[in-house]
Amino acid sequence: MDRETDDVLDAVGPRLRALRRDRGITLAALAATTGVSESTLSRLESGQRRATLELLLPLARTYDVPLDDLVGAPRTGDPRIHLKPIERFGMTFIPLSRRPGGVHAFKMIIPARPQPLEPTPQTHEGFEWLYVLNGRLRLVLGERDLTLPPGEAAEFDTSLPHWLGSADGGAVELLILFGLQGLRLHVRADPRPPHGGS
Repeated sequence: MDRETDDVLDAVGPRLRALRRDRGITLAALAATTGVSESTLSRLESGQRRATLELLLPLARTYDVPLDDLVGAPRTGDPRIHLKPIERFGMTFIPLSRRPGGVHAFKMIIPARPQPLEPTPQTHEGFEWLYVLNGRLRLVLGERDLTLPPGEAAEFDTSLPHWLGSADGGAVELLILFGLQGLRLHVRADPRPPHGGS
């Protein structure tokens, strides 16, 4: 093993101990939850036992953090965020959150096309909130066909047939928050009461 790998592994024990203490969990309780013996957990935290994937996976699940957070060397002095774009359905999704479960945030880029695509609505479990940053978004939602300019937001249940695309063939950039069914956002975009309100 090289020195850099040794440094990363040496940092795992103190990070695990700090995480457990921050959560207020005893070694005994952690052993009961993860199925890893109390003595192994103690040796892992003190650096007497090397971290392995077999030991770290149940800890990552218990603490509800990505595995990278347990083993990744801290990026001291480097404030850059290293995002890995995902290409799907001809669009680019850039994950803005890494926490497993709960709400996931993405920046989505719909590329410019000579001719706008024909809608192909899909359904899946969950709830989605989106905000248009640039371009004109076409949102087909059930029987509705909407055009959202920059600055507009939408929120919908993804069990409804829906499709996102460019309204005019130009590129579109938007932020998307996606959560499990029942996780809804509460956004107040305008402090004025609706028409007819007092």
